[in-house]
Amino acid sequence: MPRKVVLVSDPGIDGAFAIALALLDPNLEVLGIAATAGNINAEQATRNVQIIIEQLDPERWPRLGAALAVDYDVDGHVLHGPGGLGGVDFPCAQLHHPHASDKLLVDLVHQYPREVTVVVMGPGTSLARALDRDPELGALLERLVVLGGARHEPGNVSAAAEFHFYCDPTAARHILHSGVPITMLPLDVMRKVVLSPSDLHALSAHPTRSCEFLGKIVPHGIRATASVYGIEGLHLKDVLGLVALSLPTAITTRPMVVDVETRGQLTRGMSVFDTRWGITTKPNVDLAIGVDVPAVRRYIHQTLGMNE
Repeated sequence: MPRKVVLVSDPGIDGAFAIALALLDPNLEVLGIAATAGNINAEQATRNVQIIIEQLDPERWPRLGAALAVDYDVDGHVLHGPGGLGGVDFPCAQLHHPHASDKLLVDLVHQYPREVTVVVMGPGTSLARALDRDPELGALLERLVVLGGARHEPGNVSAAAEFHFYCDPTAARHILHSGVPITMLPLDVMRKVVLSPSDLHALSAHPTRSCEFLGKIVPHGIRATASVYGIEGLHLKDVLGLVALSLPTAITTRPMVVDVETRGQLTRGMSVFDTRWGITTKPNVDLAIGVDVPAVRRYIHQTLGMNE
């Protein structure tokens, strides 16, 4: 039976890729997509979620949530292009008066108590607000999958901090202390899966709606990643949030105590890992420490129908 999921996304290119996979994955039932600011501003995030769903036109449309009106002091336009989707200008029949993302989360979890996993593929503001809005919410969630933090890797927005945690470290800390079972995927594993130019060529050879859409937005991501990081390919970071649910054998985890530094000129958003958990306190996350990259690549190709 498919796992019920709600995706929290600040959809840039890898976020759009993950949403496309989730909608095609027979092991997942995407109940909703809660937009959040992050890679782009709140208004654009809400618009991008609508664009992605219109372009992919899945058989069953998930419910969509509007990003909360928050303004972070960083964004991802360098990697994701103007508008967040590779600078491509897509038409959009934008929804009027959509529910805010935090309300959408509360509504869906109450509709399916103890059945919903929330995959946080952006800053955690919306989920933290939902937990504040409804104190019972944590007890009704099956699990959280949180993409954020960095253990051994340097941060990607400062020397110490990963982007999602840096944007709203207070929200990240609130989520980690929520008591909900958490699978956490830090930057160390998020950077392991790369979409290469040859993968892009294979993608373009499959004339499905999903492949055609992704083929339009991925080239900018590959060029930008080469410019910023000096590698030939696009990090598919958000995709690992789906892998943790749909292909859990591809992710190696260990129990860990993790916290987030909420202040500090040099350390804001830094994730702190306490390996003494057997002595000090019980672990609050299952931390991803390894990923079977070939298995993830097979999952991507099979889900997109690229093996046919």
